[in-house]
Amino acid sequence: MTLEATAPGANYGSSASNSSFYAAMRILPRDQREAMFQIYSFCRQVDDIADSDGPRDQRLAALQEWRNDIDALYQGNPPPRLKDYVASVKTFGLKREDFLAIVDGMEMDVPQDIRAPDMATLDLYCDRVASAVGRLSVRVFGLPEEDGILLAHHLGRALQLTNILRDIDEDAGLGRLYLPREALLHAGITSNDPNRVIAERALPKVCMPLTQRAKAHFEKSDEIMNRNKRRAVRAPRIMSKYYHSILDLLIARGFNAPREPVRVSKVTRILILLRYAFI
Repeated sequence: MTLEATAPGANYGSSASNSSFYAAMRILPRDQREAMFQIYSFCRQVDDIADSDGPRDQRLAALQEWRNDIDALYQGNPPPRLKDYVASVKTFGLKREDFLAIVDGMEMDVPQDIRAPDMATLDLYCDRVASAVGRLSVRVFGLPEEDGILLAHHLGRALQLTNILRDIDEDAGLGRLYLPREALLHAGITSNDPNRVIAERALPKVCMPLTQRAKAHFEKSDEIMNRNKRRAVRAPRIMSKYYHSILDLLIARGFNAPREPVRVSKVTRILILLRYAFI
């Protein structure tokens, strides 16, 4: 799946210069910006491995090499591709376990394509591929420890659930289905075949409760950002407003087939930046 969760939120599947992540990160001071683009680069590279069409055993081996390299970085022997990370790890206290969690999350798509995971597995996936990125990011932004972890938890899940709802058809084309099994069964859908599920008339009954779950996470993240310094939450605030706009567009469009892609307009993106980037 195309990931879009760093800060916590990034579009690892496209050029950084074309992503909402890039716009949000440009406002940061240089050392923070460099650290965030290192996190972005790491996520992009491991995501590319997971989403490639190479043999599964080769992809698993490539992800294990990244684990080995992360271990080497934290043991004081960084490999060439992670040498630039040393300063950021030290300056911002980035945690080894969060980098490893991201690799673990990417790997969940590799042994076999994810299809209708139970809710607990879906939440674990969101934690690894989104909230773990957020835990790295909030350290760079300088949020207090407790609120930073809480923000990563809620905003990471809000963004990833929004991605799942937006990318239903795209993911089905890759043979993947991230909608939770419990929601499918509740709607009377017993198949876990992605192409059959996305054609079901009952699909809105699966998706609408997930939109409410995402909205609840957005609300919690707003509460956290509202009680912290505006400068520390500028970048996550921009990401939150951007993806909340995507969620609103999805809700307005609905989930009945055929589903036209939704995009946040350029005007809306500019207004978000003007309101939250400059303080």
